[in-house]
Amino acid sequence: MIDSHCHLEQKDYNNDLDKVIELCKKEGLKALVTVCADPNDFERSLEIVDKYKNYVFLCAAIHPQDVKKFTQKKIDAYFDLLKENKKKLVAVGETGGDYFWIKEESWREKQKELFIQHIDLSKELKLPLVVHCRDAWEDVLKILEQEDVKKALLHLWGNKELIPRVVEDGYSITIGPLIARSKKHKEIVKNMPIESILLETDSPWFGQNGERGVSTNIRIPCEYISGIKKMMFEDTWKKCCDNAVKFFNLKL
Repeated sequence: MIDSHCHLEQKDYNNDLDKVIELCKKEGLKALVTVCADPNDFERSLEIVDKYKNYVFLCAAIHPQDVKKFTQKKIDAYFDLLKENKKKLVAVGETGGDYFWIKEESWREKQKELFIQHIDLSKELKLPLVVHCRDAWEDVLKILEQEDVKKALLHLWGNKELIPRVVEDGYSITIGPLIARSKKHKEIVKNMPIESILLETDSPWFGQNGERGVSTNIRIPCEYISGIKKMMFEDTWKKCCDNAVKFFNLKL
């Protein structure tokens, strides 16, 4: 299996990342995709993928909820840095829209502009797009369609009503441990083809029993998807792994 979305640059892993990686390998995870969503974390993210080469892979962007934090000058400088390190990236993301944290209409418009800038970057770098969306479902999907995005991974997508459009557009989604307590995500899995589902943990978040999230928790969504799709656990494990390899074009 591959954890297609985690955040290893977070301080939660500062003291034991070696042990975390060792445990992931022991538990049968073939790779981890770490997501740098803040320019200030990019240097640390590069250190991680260099240290765990061909096991930890990197995608990077500016998280939409941080739209107020960075000037256009800072954004441009960060994008130049991403271009310089293109060979170390497997995707651009997570980018998109977040109306849960951003309430002001003017800043939501800025989010849309920043999202489109990321889409343009992904096209320039010829990399797929990892999309964050929270309470901005229609706007995010509309932008993806208007900008003719061909290859997008919708991170923890949570709108079941728009799943028919997601399927028609040919986009993929990730499912994480949240499915254990979410009827909505169970319904989404039911209506998404298995060929379009990847697994993730979003760790260090979504831990169990108040603990730090770790990539080995990938087994949780795998178990639920297996039950919903009436598949053997091992078959789901392999299929979602293959989906991740294909989406990110991973060289394992």
